[in-house]
Amino acid sequence: MSLRNEIAVVGVYEHPRRWAPDKTAFQIAAESAHGALEDAGLAIKDVDGYATSGVGPIGALSMCHHLNLKPDWLDSTAIGGSSFVAQVAYAGAAIRAGLCRTVLITYGATAASERFAIGTGGGFSQDPPDAFDIPYGPTIVGAYGLVAQRHMHEYGTTSEQLAEIAVTIRRHASLNPNAKYRDPITVEDVLASRVISSPLHLLDCCMISDGGGALVVTSAERARDLKKRPALVLGAGVANRHNGIGQRDILDIAARQSGAKAFERAGVKHDDVDLCMIYDSFTITVLSTLENLGFCKLGEGGAFVQNGRIGLGGALPVNLDGGGLSSNHPGMRGIFLVIEAVKQLRGESGARQVKDARIALCHGTGGWLGIKHSGATLILGAA
Repeated sequence: MSLRNEIAVVGVYEHPRRWAPDKTAFQIAAESAHGALEDAGLAIKDVDGYATSGVGPIGALSMCHHLNLKPDWLDSTAIGGSSFVAQVAYAGAAIRAGLCRTVLITYGATAASERFAIGTGGGFSQDPPDAFDIPYGPTIVGAYGLVAQRHMHEYGTTSEQLAEIAVTIRRHASLNPNAKYRDPITVEDVLASRVISSPLHLLDCCMISDGGGALVVTSAERARDLKKRPALVLGAGVANRHNGIGQRDILDIAARQSGAKAFERAGVKHDDVDLCMIYDSFTITVLSTLENLGFCKLGEGGAFVQNGRIGLGGALPVNLDGGGLSSNHPGMRGIFLVIEAVKQLRGESGARQVKDARIALCHGTGGWLGIKHSGATLILGAA
């Protein structure tokens, strides 16, 4: 089912706090909800659909109580950091099916103030399939380190090329007043930072922060009467990869499948995309995602990210807000990809604005590359 030009993101809000020990995740999500609704020119009474992920074991129900919502449609998709990217598409499908008219999507987390060690912990759960991986001790960063090692072995990718991603995204963060880390870094700084899981250095890894955000999704027809220029949903795709039965190519990631579907449904080509917001849990995540989305061939990602190509003013600017590497990462970052993409398409990103941005691609990754993960690709267009 295509949603092209029928669904719009009409309200966005990113919570400005990166350290909020005085707030709960529910408070951050609620404040973000009100911010996004105000951005759209709507009120809580206008919301008849609600989606969230990652806030408590029954987060959607608890958040509805917290916001005093009794919506006609609910979603609590839990596919990791890509959940919110996928939920924009799911909300659109629900609106098109007549299940609701206006969907609020929220997220809030206090990972930093709770001192939750994202990336270094062990298994996801006690689900039976995990018994094939978890007893052997993989961590999230260890899994991504393995993907990076394999990429280097297969294609000669270098640590310097991975470092270029961190340097570029930090440069974008320096233009974002809300980014947690804004001081410039160099390739040499990245390589001099301590190794976390070889070949990944500390500055190849995302931060841990508090934070949250919210989105408002409705029909393109209704969007015409609202406060700000909307971002139209052109196409979307959701996929997953896992070890399955037997050996698998860990460099073949979910973005290959979800991206192909999104481009097909959007009816656009790679050259049409003005900017990308890509989940950057680690530098290798960005490199591998660009390859699997088809912006370059497998093995060419290292060269692709060099020489300013993914920087502001380059051919394909990536993560203009500073990403999870330098702006914020409360544990699940997909919602921030959509927020920044919408701001860029509206021309609201200030010093980090991509000139004449018309089409933006968001890609969220959830879970662990190399073991099991999800991918959600969303292509948005300026109205």
